[in-house]
Amino acid sequence: MGKLLLIEDDIEMQCLIKTYLEQAKFDVLATDMPTHALELLREFQGGIDLIILDLTLPEMDGFELCKKIRNISQVPIIISTARGDIYNKIQGFEKGADDYLAKPYEPAELIARINAMLRRFKPKEMAFDNLMINIQKREARLNNQVLDLTNTEFDILTFLIENRLHPISREAIANTINAIHEDSLLRSIDTHVRNLRAKLNDNAKEPKFIQSVWGIGYKFCL
Repeated sequence: MGKLLLIEDDIEMQCLIKTYLEQAKFDVLATDMPTHALELLREFQGGIDLIILDLTLPEMDGFELCKKIRNISQVPIIISTARGDIYNKIQGFEKGADDYLAKPYEPAELIARINAMLRRFKPKEMAFDNLMINIQKREARLNNQVLDLTNTEFDILTFLIENRLHPISREAIANTINAIHEDSLLRSIDTHVRNLRAKLNDNAKEPKFIQSVWGIGYKFCL
């Protein structure tokens, strides 16, 4: 569903939030150190979809970290903190935060805010060399020619793109297209990918877009 960076110095709270987010099918990177957070942000080079930021941190205040993040990235930031007064909220937004959630809160509220933020910030169009993907139109173009993709093929392609930093299992792909986890249906994922590759003019032996990962599933190459 998306890769999140959780920056929280309370390790018990960090583990709790991370568990809830992973149960909601998010891929979560977690750290308690601002310098490590900045390293992760640079390492994943745009692959992080949203940041959850506590304010009480070692090394530097959360507001300072928020400003540093905003100087290098436009990734959405939700401040998650016990500082719920209006002064801190205003300062958070002035430093570049997109949302502000005061502790304590229900995990369901955090997840709802994350989903709303991801919908709002989801790019309308993505380009990968000569392949263009328009999310809103559910349209894929290769060399500026619209591809005749089925709904399932488009869903698989966009799911692989959204999770392009990691190999994706057939089970995970089946989840995103609501397939039942039976061997025959999991094997049908291979058929969908084979058809998708044909439409992308992608060679399975020397893939440009979709790479097979032995023992796991598939990975978007670009």
